[in-house]
Amino acid sequence: MSDPAESGPWVLRIGREELLVRKRYEVISIVNDFLIALWFIGGSLLFFHPATVTTGTWLFLLGSCELAIRPVIRLSRHLHLRRFQPVGPKDSAQDF
Repeated sequence: MSDPAESGPWVLRIGREELLVRKRYEVISIVNDFLIALWFIGGSLLFFHPATVTTGTWLFLLGSCELAIRPVIRLSRHLHLRRFQPVGPKDSAQDF
């Protein structure tokens, strides 16, 4: 019987360390996205009352800065995973 790993391009071998790195970056990305939502929801709510508009503006700024962190997380993840697969199949298109 033939080895399933040699049957074609559908078999993907991922080491334990690589899976751990992927999961960590996924959690970091989820936390970042959650913070983005909190900043923008908080800022939106504070815009309803004239006395809290300045605080709302600061929360919008925090949300915007948090959005800028997203590509940094993706790039860090890509560079970290590159240590495990310097040559071979490309990383998945999932946006963590």
